[in-house]
Amino acid sequence: MASAKIYLTLFLLLPLLTTIAVAALLIAQVNSNSVLVALLDSRYTDLSEQVEKALLLQTLEEAVANHNITIFAPRNEALERDLHPEFKRFLLEPRNLRSLQSLLLHHVVPTRVGVSWWPYETTRHNTLSNDPLHLSSSESVKFVGSAEVVSAEDVVRNDGIIHGIGRLMIPKSVQQDFNTRRSLRAISAVKPEGAPEVDPRTSRLKKPSPPVAVGSPPVLPVYSAMSPGPSLAPAPAPDLEVPAIILTARDRSRTSSRLFYNTEGN
Repeated sequence: MASAKIYLTLFLLLPLLTTIAVAALLIAQVNSNSVLVALLDSRYTDLSEQVEKALLLQTLEEAVANHNITIFAPRNEALERDLHPEFKRFLLEPRNLRSLQSLLLHHVVPTRVGVSWWPYETTRHNTLSNDPLHLSSSESVKFVGSAEVVSAEDVVRNDGIIHGIGRLMIPKSVQQDFNTRRSLRAISAVKPEGAPEVDPRTSRLKKPSPPVAVGSPPVLPVYSAMSPGPSLAPAPAPDLEVPAIILTARDRSRTSSRLFYNTEGN
């Protein structure tokens, strides 16, 4: 009985032990001089916090373990300046975690791109997301998409480089997700309208009545709206007095004499 409980406990703990072993292996592969460790300890604190919130540490550790990477890190003030409050709320919603991950991985290129290898003409580079980046230069200024490189080779390690850029880069896929979500929210907020009315005389749609301005007098007088019409007038009260004599038409047709019946006597 005791051995069965031990086997059951080990069976339940096996997935947890496997996860811990994999995490320990990844940590062992990433040394203290890694570019990823430098990012977490750098001045780009907002970017590193978003990476942790998006659960991307393991993804970046695997990328660093396989090849050199180049990180284009926006400055902290750029994140606060470029993110609209509505767009920021969209990224921080738990159901939009994939959009946040795509946004952050869009700033990571799985190759080493230093200043000496920076292209003079516009070139396309794949990122860790599904949206590519375009690198270009104009005289002495270097660009990543539409963002200017303000601090080239800010952090240099054997497994990667960090360039500081002046603004946040938003990929097209995240823009489409945000626009779709906002459109659905706008549609769900529309107040439903009643079905159009048809004029029975002309079999055409009735024109909607113009809106009444606030403070304008009522369309109908108050007494017309409150008093009932002829069809709604109450019926007269019945006469409670029973007539003493009733003359029937049948007796009047048979004879010219009048027959009186006393109701009290019958």
